[in-house]
Parts: sequence; structure tokens; C-alpha cells
Amino acid sequence: MDTENLIAHARARFDHATAKRILREKYEARMIFAHDGGMWRAGPELINILATVPPGNAVLLDLYETPVQVRPEELRGMAMTRWQEQMNAWLAEHNKLSKKR
Repeated sequence: MDTENLIAHARARFDHATAKRILREKYEARMIFAHDGGMWRAGPELINILATVPPGNAVLLDLYETPVQVRPEELRGMAMTRWQEQMNAWLAEHNKLSKKR
């Protein structure tokens, strides 16, 4: 390979890595939602915590370390829905990005 090809290849790899990072940041920001006066980040951690909390009312710390009384079943349903919607959209965009490479 000549120098021009090496530079083009390195630039394409760098651009792809940057695009992946930006895509991750975009979808991580979309995981945040408000509920019952708190701000939550949908994800495995929140979903698992809510799965272990007994039914009824529970007090959890939101993203800003503020104690919030929530209904775990309702919050878990919202978190799971948000998580799955955003992960599906992220996968679709990731696949498009991979095809461009």
C-alpha cells in the first residue's frame, strides 16, 4: 500500500470510530426521562433495581441523587419501554453506519 491509501484507510477508521462514539452519546442521552418528579436513565441497572423492589411504593435515588417515592412496577414498565425503543433505533443506525464502512 502506498502512503495515500494508508492515510485514507486510517482516516476512514477514525471517522467510523468517531461516528460510533457520537451515536452512543446520542442514544444514551435519549435514555433519560422524567417520572414522578425524578429524572431517570433507562437501562439494565434501573430495570434490575426495580425488579428487586417489592410492589407498592418505594423510595429510590434519581439521576441527581434526589430521593423520589415511586411505584416500581410503573417506573419499570416505562424504563423497559424506553430502553427497548432506543436500543432498537440505535441498532438500526449502527447497522447503517457499518454498511457505509
